Amino acid sequence: MADQQTFVIVGASLAGASAAGTLRDEGFAGEIHLIGAEEHHPYIRPPLSKDYLAGTADRASVFVDSPSWYSDHDVQFHPGTRAVDLDLGAHLVSTDDGAARHYDRLLLCCGARPRRLTVLGSTLGGVHYLRTLDDSEVLHSLLAAGNQRLVVVGSGWIGLEVAATARTLGNEVTILNRGTVPLAAVLGDELGGVFASLHETHGVVMRRSAVVERLLGTDGQVTGVLLAGGEIVPADLVLVAIGAIPNIEVAAKAGLDVDNGILVNASLATSDPHVFAAGDVANAQHPLIGQRLRSEHWANALNGGPVAARAMLGQSVSFDAIPYFYTDQFDLGMEYSGFGPLTRGADLVYRGDRAGREFVVFWLNAGRVVAGMNVNVWDVNDAVQGLIRRGEPVDPDRLADESIPLGQV
Repeated sequence: MADQQTFVIVGASLAGASAAGTLRDEGFAGEIHLIGAEEHHPYIRPPLSKDYLAGTADRASVFVDSPSWYSDHDVQFHPGTRAVDLDLGAHLVSTDDGAARHYDRLLLCCGARPRRLTVLGSTLGGVHYLRTLDDSEVLHSLLAAGNQRLVVVGSGWIGLEVAATARTLGNEVTILNRGTVPLAAVLGDELGGVFASLHETHGVVMRRSAVVERLLGTDGQVTGVLLAGGEIVPADLVLVAIGAIPNIEVAAKAGLDVDNGILVNASLATSDPHVFAAGDVANAQHPLIGQRLRSEHWANALNGGPVAARAMLGQSVSFDAIPYFYTDQFDLGMEYSGFGPLTRGADLVYRGDRAGREFVVFWLNAGRVVAGMNVNVWDVNDAVQGLIRRGEPVDPDRLADESIPLGQV
């Protein structure tokens, strides 16, 4: 591939930055343009709800690379710039600064945005979302001193992690869970209950089957959440954490195939062979399970960016990483690997001390391990992933037997 070619990456994210780094590592000497909607250099998001929000990690630790890396590697970084139009035929990306950049290959790492709460009062002051570095810094400034009444709307990973961090900082925290168990859609009721119990043990109020009617305020500032049925939950701050929406608008407008993200094959190529997508926005065909997956987790961006970069260079590659994520809440640390769609109706097999929150749990579908989660048990994730990748039936009794190494199950 000729060195004079120009590659454009839309999205100064972990996926975008890891792709740019891989292009240079692989010897690509052409132009690389990295277009970012935020003013910051690319950073990683997990600390934003955990140690960075808590104030225990310094700012420099969240960035993928130092600012000088981009100039040192001749990556032209365009901060505060949004892609607004894409001409597939002319190979042009138009941005909101009036520029139109030609590309030979294009990588879309457009990410996702928080799903907004639309009830009356949702635009009051004191209503927050957590997606960006700036969001995290604002929340930290409000929660660091403690003694705030934080109401979290939503009980997914972001909501629970912020709740744990806020409670650790000495705030009163109430979680409004639309269902009966947090994380039920991801982990099921039994394991979701582990997290509910964890939070309640640490003084978080977990409200189940809570439906938000509207937000109440005085002088433009939120003061409470009105629930269906008439109860008012007092609030100094409200965090809305009800999911994310992939940023597909530019791709859809250009005519790329989209459906819950930008549709890509196992090499992360879109319906246009010159355009690729990675990270939160990519709905990729996963070769291990023969179906599509869109993952919003850190590891997907970290591992997907390099695969997309190699595909852009014409290499024969396939993105077959097993989805992985982790969480830290209070005194519970957890890693999860596996295929969520295959866990529905699966059998659970435990290894370890469930009551003491030190265990590994496996999801078995037709006898095969399709997912595994280690809770306060470490250095087993590679073995868990090995069992998943093997794709063969296992003996559940051996799987549960702590005396048998996972590699010998």
